[in-house]
Amino acid sequence: MPRPITVGVDGTAESRAAAAWAAREAVRRELPLRVVHAWQHQPHDVVDTGDHGTQRRWALDALEETASGLTDRHTGLRVTAELLEGAPVESLVDAGDGAAALVLGSRGHGAVMGFLLGSVGQQVVAEAGTPVVLVRAGDRAGAEAGGREVVVGQQGGPEDSAAALEFAFETAAARGAGVLAVRAWSLPPVFAFSPASLKLLDDAGGLEPYERQSLAKALEPWRERFPEVPVTQHVEMGSAGEVLLSLAPRAQLTVVGRRARRSAVGSRIGSVAHAVMHHATSPVAVVPPA
Repeated sequence: MPRPITVGVDGTAESRAAAAWAAREAVRRELPLRVVHAWQHQPHDVVDTGDHGTQRRWALDALEETASGLTDRHTGLRVTAELLEGAPVESLVDAGDGAAALVLGSRGHGAVMGFLLGSVGQQVVAEAGTPVVLVRAGDRAGAEAGGREVVVGQQGGPEDSAAALEFAFETAAARGAGVLAVRAWSLPPVFAFSPASLKLLDDAGGLEPYERQSLAKALEPWRERFPEVPVTQHVEMGSAGEVLLSLAPRAQLTVVGRRARRSAVGSRIGSVAHAVMHHATSPVAVVPPA
């Protein structure tokens, strides 16, 4: 069975934008679409009487309305709908397992205020084992003009960003778009240099040529696997988050890898992914390591 695109909905404008984005992506990739709503009874509401309880009935109505609307707009799209009963974070993370992507909505207020991503969304991004795509309310980048690029950040060695690069190339191939691969770098402290690293830099001709060679090496397997996808390389000195954000306006989708770590208050996301998912003007895909 092909992996579905899974989208979480709750009847809000943000989730409707996410559902529309997910449906278009499912059509492009010829994948089924799974629409889910994570529902948990709130004791302050009226007593739940089963299917006719206020909260559960509202959740089912919102789910069914979204699913039927997507089926009407996309002839031939296979859509299933499912009400998930349980804690929202765990339910959505579980729903994303085995999916090609998990899509969520987020209210956006521009590059300064960024995404208003609630605690549930942040925890899902941090804990999901599948790429999570964040779509702003009112976002129109899903109707993306042809020729715009999928922007993806690359850092470290080839294996460090392999999952993010794979998702970016798959998305670009499905859209007939190009990939803009970005690598940011900064001057290391003097004490970080070793004889071995100095030799590598000398062989490459300096710091920036070394970074360009590192990016080219990371892209090699994906260029071979997706020869139809045009690739542009962008190497720039500066903060990785700032460099990616400066390029996001030209993106159909901005793709970043995730480096989540556990803390006493739950999972936390790396600074680059955090900056991009809160302030990028395009939809953002946060991809966990392979």
